[in-house]
Amino acid sequence: MIRSFGVVAILSLAMAFAGVANAETWQEGVHYRKLETPVHTESTDGVEVAEVFWYGCPHCYRFKPLAEAWEAQAPDYVHYVRIPAALGRSWEPHARAFYALEALGQLDKVHDALFDALAGEHRPLNDGESLAKFVAGYGVDPDEFLKAYNSFGVNAKLQQAQAKVRGARITGTPSMLVNGKYVVTASMAGSHEAVLKVVDYLVEKEHNAGN
Repeated sequence: MIRSFGVVAILSLAMAFAGVANAETWQEGVHYRKLETPVHTESTDGVEVAEVFWYGCPHCYRFKPLAEAWEAQAPDYVHYVRIPAALGRSWEPHARAFYALEALGQLDKVHDALFDALAGEHRPLNDGESLAKFVAGYGVDPDEFLKAYNSFGVNAKLQQAQAKVRGARITGTPSMLVNGKYVVTASMAGSHEAVLKVVDYLVEKEHNAGN
């Protein structure tokens, strides 16, 4: 009996040390990168987690269900946002489409479909007109879409987003930006699944530090 209790105690202690060791395996400069100058966050309280993506990115396409599952289970103090990157000129129409649909309150209707069409099927939706025809198939008025697509408001949103991406020195997608301070990618963390574990660690770190 005493021996059994001792075994349980040793196992519990080993598990506790394993938990500490696991937390310590996420090293700055190895598994995530800390920004010398933090970038602006949309949220004034809590912890912001930003997913930087491109609709045409196959890696983003595979990461999407994992990120959505993480978002659904995130603590209440997490503010999850999506930032469409325009790292190349060919990416800009898709980032514009994101903000145009958001402005129209129609993003939820077409977000998944745009991923399927661009990353899944490689369809040539590379300008406002072709995107307008595409979103019309999902109940979005094409004229209203184009008006928003070319609007001052969408231009401003696009510029703000890209300034944030440049400020964070993000050069690929998908990338996760935690509280405007830390960047995590699969190449640093080791896998898409590990990215979210590192994000968990950084979110807790920021929350415990009071942001």
